[in-house]
Parts: sequence; C-alpha cells; structure tokens
Amino acid sequence: MFELNKTLTYQSLVLFWKQIKDFLITLGEIGVNFSRVARYILGLRINVSETIEQSKRFAFDSLPISLTIVGMTSVIIAMQLAPELARQGGASYTGMLSALVMVRELAVVMSGFAIISMVGSSFASEVASMAVTEQLSAMKVLRVDPIEYLIVPRFCAGVLFMPVVFIISAFFGLACAGFVSNWTADLSLLNYVTSMWHGLYVRDIFIAILKSSFFGGTIALISCSCGYSTRGGAKEVGLATTKAVVWSFLAIAMWDFVFASIFYL
Repeated sequence: MFELNKTLTYQSLVLFWKQIKDFLITLGEIGVNFSRVARYILGLRINVSETIEQSKRFAFDSLPISLTIVGMTSVIIAMQLAPELARQGGASYTGMLSALVMVRELAVVMSGFAIISMVGSSFASEVASMAVTEQLSAMKVLRVDPIEYLIVPRFCAGVLFMPVVFIISAFFGLACAGFVSNWTADLSLLNYVTSMWHGLYVRDIFIAILKSSFFGGTIALISCSCGYSTRGGAKEVGLATTKAVVWSFLAIAMWDFVFASIFYL
C-alpha cells in the first residue's frame, strides 16, 4: 500500500513548512521583544552599570578580530586594485576607490560579521543557558524582568558602540590599503590620502555610522531573542546559538540592502 508520508516529496514539504513556521515564530518573538525593549528605553529604565559592562564587550572584545578581518580584506583588495589602476594610468584614483569601498561597505559589514561571531554568539549562548537552567524563571519570581535586565543593556551597547568599532576598523583598513598601494604600485602616501579625501564625503560617513548602529542593535536583539526563547537542554542551547548567528548574518544583509536602496539608488 502506497504511504504518502514516506515519500521524499512529502518529507521535503514537511521540512520546508517546519522551517517557515520556525521563521515566523522567531520573527514574531523578535518583534515582541523589540517592542518591550523600546518601551523600557523610552521610559529611561536602563541598567547603566550593565550597559557599560556589555559595551566593553562590543567596543573592546570584538575589536581585535574586527581589525584583523577588515585589515586583511583591505590589504587583499589593495593588492589587486592598485597595480591594475597603475597599469591603466589611474593610480591617483586608488585612494578614492578604497575610501568608497571601505566606508560604504567593507568596514561596517565585516565589523558586523566579526561582532556576530564574537559577541552575538556569546549573547545567545548566555541567555539560552539561563533559560534552560530556569534562571530566567527565578528572575521573574523575584519580580525582575529579564528583558529589562538582560536584553535592554545589550541592545543599547550594540546601538551605541558598534559605530565605534566601525570607525576604528575603517581607519585601520584605509591605512593598510595605503601602505599596500605604496608597496605594490609605488603610489605615494600623500597622493593616496589626497585621492581618498576627494572621493570620501561626510554624507557617506554619517550613513555608515547610522548603518552600523542599526547593525549593532539588530545583532544584540536577535541573539538575545533566540536565547530567550530556548527550551530544553544543552542541545537546544547550541541550536539557539547557531540560529542567532545565521539570522544575524541574514539581517545584516537585509539592512545593507535597505540602506543601499534608500541612500544610493
């Protein structure tokens, strides 16, 4: 007798529906948590000491990996870009192109990826561990809202201090690209800096800072929300951390598309 539920097509559809259902549930949880976070922030109910503690993680713990990723990427791009422009007679445009790529996209996106790997995954695993060990329930019994105590400080730290990481990473990346351009294409640092300022606009800097602020808040909110809704044991903590990282990567890509459509289309 033919059994539909054993066919590959049926199992694929069930798996696809399960993913869609999980996506909608998680999206709803993130929306609810954001509304509660916004209410606490507008009511100035912010744990300042905890926010400072989480800000250290955003601003300092993630900085070495951010500088490494942005620096190496800028070096690789400059090694390919500067010699080719020099052969085409456009070496003077190296600084301008490097500044546009670095400020508009590379520094902010790569810093976001580094923060997801270092800080976002840590947020998700911490909150998920507290959820499965009933620490969140104990906080509620003591009339302490976990959203106010755990998520609000992390969200504020992301919004305020990811721009700091972006600015430092961008300057570092531009410096690396300048030295590599001098090495590979014999472009003087003075010409590089002059070209860079001709192609870099204050508008681009402010847009990138705003975008990095959105990235930081989104990473913190998604990571904490995925951890907050975790139920089960150690396996579920790992799954929540993985989901937080994947969702944060997707969210950054979506925000990047939105900003590019609004400001550069």
